[in-house]
Amino acid sequence: MRALRPSRTASRTPVGVSRRGLLTGGAALGLGAALTACGSDSDDKKSDPGSGGKAWSFKDDRGKTARSDSTPKNIVAFISTAAALHDYGVEVTGVFGPSKPVGGKPNPQAGDLDVDKLTSLGETWGQFNIEKYASLKPELLISNMFPPPNLWFVPEESSKKIAALAPTVGINGARASLLEPLKRYTDLAASLGGDLESQKVKAAKSRFEKAERTLRKAAKANGGLKVMAMTGDAQQMYVAVPDSYCDLNYFKDLGVEFVEGKKSDEWGFWEFLSWENADKYHADLIMVDNRSSALTEDQLAKKPTWTKLPAVKAGQTVPWSMEERYSYAGYAPVLEQLAEAIEKSKKLKR
Repeated sequence: MRALRPSRTASRTPVGVSRRGLLTGGAALGLGAALTACGSDSDDKKSDPGSGGKAWSFKDDRGKTARSDSTPKNIVAFISTAAALHDYGVEVTGVFGPSKPVGGKPNPQAGDLDVDKLTSLGETWGQFNIEKYASLKPELLISNMFPPPNLWFVPEESSKKIAALAPTVGINGARASLLEPLKRYTDLAASLGGDLESQKVKAAKSRFEKAERTLRKAAKANGGLKVMAMTGDAQQMYVAVPDSYCDLNYFKDLGVEFVEGKKSDEWGFWEFLSWENADKYHADLIMVDNRSSALTEDQLAKKPTWTKLPAVKAGQTVPWSMEERYSYAGYAPVLEQLAEAIEKSKKLKR
């Protein structure tokens, strides 16, 4: 499974569609002339000299260049993408992906967004509402990719219709260091008018750099501590393949020692384990997927094999922000939380 539903998301469809996600149908199909009249996302789109403003372009991680006659203002984005842009002062009109509160608290993927002020095109995989998207008169669509070329949460079967309505940008979040999408989002935000020199942005980056040093120090001081990142659904537990995730990849660079899940399918993001085999790996600290689509720790506690894991019995678990927004403001607390968990954890008997 990749970054999405707690099931086989990394298998079969764009890296993250679970069995549950596969059950949700594709978005609406027929927009007819409205779509054909909108043009396409192509590198040879020409500017209209009478449109005014400075032409805008951005080359994304697919190698595609999105172009517009002027800087796009009416932007639609995946929820954590919108949250990252917000941290740089770039606002969006619409979002897609999980944004509703969870247990009365803001959805962890929404960051500091006021989601009540935004139009949602759909909460779950496959629920991208194309008619609603068209009604927003979008000038740009942005999403992550796990990995390229598919845009996260944009239904593949409808991708051409969606791309016909406005240019699209994809930022890679797989098989790279976290530092790469962080930089790409600062570049994208700057191109869209974000203020990278604001006190808020500078303070967030400073906090991130301090948290980075803290995590490196904690990992070194507690060398040999084994950390496992996972998610689960009713049928299976999924152990992450760290190098496939930019955050885990980066944490490894800082010295965190991970349990290395084995690739179970062609996407290579997870090892799928039945709950009977949940104890295959020893872990001293477990990072638990915090997305609204994943089983919560209370729900996991109903799995007898989960409660018997040494780390769970010792209370050595920490939330895993699998789809945290790619901004320094988003990841500074993540690094701090993981550093604190590592500092407090002890090596457990196998």
